[in-house]
Amino acid sequence: MGQRGNVSAKFPDFPWDTLAAAKARGTAHPGGLVDLSIGTPVDPTPDVAREALIAWADAPGYPTVFGPESLRQAAVDWIERRFEVSGLSASQVLPTVGSKELIANLPMQLGLGADDLIVVPELAYPTYEVGARYAGCEVVATDSTLSLGPRVPAIIYLNSPANPSGRILPPDHLRKVVDWARERGTLVVSDECYLEFAWEGTPYSVLHPDISGGSTDGILAVHSLSKRSNLAGYRDAFVTGDQAVVSELLEVRKHLGFMVPTPVQAAMAAALADDEHVNVQRKTYAARRHDLRQAFESVGFSVEHSEGALYLWMTRGEPCRDTIDWLAERGILAAPGDFYGAAGSQHVRAAFTATDERVAQAVSRLTA
Repeated sequence: MGQRGNVSAKFPDFPWDTLAAAKARGTAHPGGLVDLSIGTPVDPTPDVAREALIAWADAPGYPTVFGPESLRQAAVDWIERRFEVSGLSASQVLPTVGSKELIANLPMQLGLGADDLIVVPELAYPTYEVGARYAGCEVVATDSTLSLGPRVPAIIYLNSPANPSGRILPPDHLRKVVDWARERGTLVVSDECYLEFAWEGTPYSVLHPDISGGSTDGILAVHSLSKRSNLAGYRDAFVTGDQAVVSELLEVRKHLGFMVPTPVQAAMAAALADDEHVNVQRKTYAARRHDLRQAFESVGFSVEHSEGALYLWMTRGEPCRDTIDWLAERGILAAPGDFYGAAGSQHVRAAFTATDERVAQAVSRLTA
């Protein structure tokens, strides 16, 4: 057997492993830990998804990578109904095994490597960089294309509403990025998994005609049902946009076997067709967000951005790890801002995806 390369050396340490001490301290608090560090859904999976999953549970054959046209059309109908994106066809939709898997594998599956540059936001979900490094690409974290000089990236990632900051990018900014990228042959990949959760302002899909000019050329939008439908455990998402890129990904993923299970495909289609459960979930998150924000601000935290997504992006004007320790003493765990880049070194991210009871505990401990 030949020698293997050290693949893990390409990656930074897994961020949440560095929170072990703070988590242990918070767990020792009377009443236990209030974990606001990870934005995982805790509320019930909607009935429409569970019923569809059960109805399609007898699935002895292999699913297809492309999925049925009914699922892909449900995605087209949803993005048109909710975000005024028209003109897409079902052939431009590709189901994925969650959005993280797609983002982590995208540079590799597009054949990128050491000669390619990938641009990620200054504050960013770590998987953008991890996927780039997995393919051996160079990574630059910047919010300004001016900083790139003459270099032309293969991919620019956008994320609005953003993780971790909750920032909503204005349509003028999105349009400028798309125009700049098209002039240079750069692919714009917009991670839009929080698009249905805006609290202040209006988020836009990069595929909206005011941004795209009515063309999907050079654009991909990534959408997930994990947050909108509490389906994180199902691992279902999709990517849509540029027909040539979607077709290329489909061919590669057929060879690699990236298939969403048949019952999950059915649950995904049912959830995309139903908006009411999302409206109910929005109200739940809005109440939790309101209570947590008031509590954090009452003890000196400054909340910045947080116009959308499922997080409060906050600072006490000190190194983020000091804030993590301060919270841990009160039995609360948040995510340190340095998880997401150097620009977050004095911030923490608190998710409002905990249960009502845990959120009430956090509020009580902060305001005691």
